[in-house]
This record gives sequence, C-alpha cells and structure tokens, in this order.
Amino acid sequence: MAQSGIGVSGFGATADGRAVQKVTMGCGDFTASVLTFGSVLQSVRMADVWHDLTLGSDRIADYEGGMRYHGSLIGPVVNRISGATAQLDGRTLRFEANQDGRHCLHSGSAGTHLKHWRLAEATDTTCILTLALPDGEGGFPGNRRITARWEVERPATLRLEVTVTTDAPTFVNFANHSYWNLDGSESWAGHKLRVAASEVLPTTDEFVPTGEIAPVAGGPLDFRSGKTVAPGSPPLDNCFVLGREREMLRDVLWLEGRSGVAMTVATTEPGIQVYDGRAAVRPGRRSYEGLAVEAQYWPDAPAHGEFPSIRLDRDEAYVHVTEWRFRA
Repeated sequence: MAQSGIGVSGFGATADGRAVQKVTMGCGDFTASVLTFGSVLQSVRMADVWHDLTLGSDRIADYEGGMRYHGSLIGPVVNRISGATAQLDGRTLRFEANQDGRHCLHSGSAGTHLKHWRLAEATDTTCILTLALPDGEGGFPGNRRITARWEVERPATLRLEVTVTTDAPTFVNFANHSYWNLDGSESWAGHKLRVAASEVLPTTDEFVPTGEIAPVAGGPLDFRSGKTVAPGSPPLDNCFVLGREREMLRDVLWLEGRSGVAMTVATTEPGIQVYDGRAAVRPGRRSYEGLAVEAQYWPDAPAHGEFPSIRLDRDEAYVHVTEWRFRA
C-alpha cells in the first residue's frame, strides 16, 4: 500500500501557463519530492524530524525567479564558462554572458533548471524525467537527450542518475544544486562539514577558476578531518577536487547539524562545489540559510587543458550518479 502523500500531484503552473507536477517518492519513513519543472528536488523529509532537510518552496513562481537554482538539476553545463566562449574542434562556441556581462553561469537562460521535463515514469520509489535539448540552443551543439532517474531506498537514501547522449560533439556537466540545512534553522551556522579532498580550485574575484590546483593542507579550506563552519569563516564557493576522472560511486562529503541530523554524499564525479548561500535568499528568509553541495566535473574545464574534459562525443554516454544518505 502506498504511503500517504506518495504519488503525482499538481504543483500549479508556470507564468506561461504550463502545468507542473510534483512526484513524491517514499520508502519507510523517508520521502523526497521532485518537480517536472527544472527536475527540482523540492523536499526531503524524515520521520520524527519536524523540518524539511532541503530548502524549497511551495510556489512555482519562486522557482522561476530568485529560487531558480534551489534544488534544480543544472545543465548542460553547470557553473562558469569564462568569457562565455569555448573552443571545440576549431570552432568558437559563444554562450549567454549572464554573469557580470562576461561569463556564462549555469548555461544561462538555456539551462535545464528552467525547462519543463517530461515525466516518463513514476512509482512509489522512482521518478524518471526526460528532456531533449536541440542543437545550438544557448550556443551548445548537438541534439542531446537527457534522462534524470530519481530513486529512494532504505535506509533514508536518495539516488540520482543522469544520463546524456548527443548526436554531435558537445560539452556536458550536470549537477544538482540543492541547498541543505539539517537543523531547520535561520542559517547553517554550527553545521560540521567534512570533505574528502586534498586539493581545491582557487578562483578569481569573479568566481572563475584561475587554473591553479591548490593543496588544502593547513588552510581554511582543509575539511578533510571535518570542522564546524560559520558564515564567512571561511567564505565558500569553491570546487573541491575529488579526482581527475569519473570513478565508482564513493562517499565524498559529510554534513551534520547541531540537531544530530546528518547527511553523507556519495558521487561518481571528480569534483564537488560547496557554496555558502550568501546571495541565495528565499522569500522572507536570510542569507546563509543553506549550503549548496554540487557534485560535478570541474568548472570552466574547456578553458583549462589540464582539467578533466567535459567533452561528450556522439558514440559516448555521460552517466553521473550522486547519492544522499541521511540519519537522525
């Protein structure tokens, strides 16, 4: 028998009048809800924990506006592309310069976080969404087909598998962009963070990687042993280096609130961006309410030959897996 609230329900309509659905999955005392707009992870709940673990909204208008990056699945290329240009097989690709008029952030208005995904399958424990991106949209070549498979399983585990194919060489780098606050508090201050990374990618003042790969040892971004964090101490908007290529699924990040609620993140990806949410403010809330944790390939890879490549060719398949495991 399905749990109460499990299944597909309406979630209003976007500004252009298109209906949005919410798919709620459940397993044991754990539920997660995903929207067909942006493949947004809208809610994550555990029994006996009074608050939502991820920062969401009950209004689709919020996800079209200031919360467009809250919980969304961002692609075809997440994070920055410096100068809003990239070279591919002798061609100069030009993208929307939506950050400071200079760089492309989260693929601009062509990003998958602003798309209506097709609900291909929904069961008590699974939600499969699909999307087709046409050749040239936003400057990205190739007719691309994306599948996002969301799944819950015991004990309190959420799994996302993203698969992409293309009919022409292109760039692909997806990430879920959920914000987390495991205490339901005004800010994430007091959470303990551990990251299995001995290196990090320093950035410019415009948050674009400099190209350096820097050791974290002894510095403020050394979270290998875990430590309690506070807003601005240190500022966080960096990609931590987990490896040089996609690997088997492994645990890479641990976050624990003062309440004792904890989350372990596992991924196949070679990097994980942690952003402190200083400018990600929900309506009626404050800065630093949640920490964004984004498993991905390294940002701005096309501009740095020594970074792992995000190129995808027509005979290949991009397969990205991330898991979130929770305990109270």
